[in-house]
Amino acid sequence: MARNLIKNPCGEEELEHWEEVENGGDGWKVEELPGDCGAAFPSDGISKYFASSFEQCSKTQVIDLLKHGYSNEFLDSQPNIMISDWYAKRNDSGSSYELQVQLLSESRNVISEFSIKHTAIPESDFSFNQVSHTFIKYGPGVRFIKFTNGGKSLKNWKGWYGVRVTGSSVTIN
Repeated sequence: MARNLIKNPCGEEELEHWEEVENGGDGWKVEELPGDCGAAFPSDGISKYFASSFEQCSKTQVIDLLKHGYSNEFLDSQPNIMISDWYAKRNDSGSSYELQVQLLSESRNVISEFSIKHTAIPESDFSFNQVSHTFIKYGPGVRFIKFTNGGKSLKNWKGWYGVRVTGSSVTIN
C-alpha cells in the first residue's frame, strides 16, 4: 500500500506541518467529527477535520520527493501520482471549497497542475465529498508536490461556518 506523503492530513496536530496558512475571518479551527458538520465520515480512522471561517482560509504543504526517498531516476519514469481530499459543509451554512495541486521541478516551476476553484457546496448536501485525481504522463523533472486546499462560508457569519476538509492524501505508485 502506498504511503500518504501529506503530514497531519486530518488535523490531529492542529496546523502543524501546514505552511502558507491563510487565516481569513476567524481562521482555521480543528473540530472532532461529526461536530457542526453533522455528517459522519464514510470510513474509519478519521476523527477530526479542519473548519474554515467566513473569509478565505487556505493551507499548503510542499512535499520534497527526494527527502522522502524517491530517486531522480524513479521520478523521471513518471510514476502515477494520486491525490485525494475530502470536504463537506457545516449543517446550517453553504460553503465553497478549493483545491490546487502542482507538480514542481527542482527550481519550483510548474510541470503539471490540477485545481478546483471555489466550488460551491449546496446547502442540501449533508455528506462528505471526495475529490481525487491521478497525474499520469506529466513529463520528467518532478521533484516537489505543492498541495493547497481551503474555502470559506458563503453566508459570511462570524465563526467557523465554512468548508470542512480532512483526509488529504498524496501517494505515488
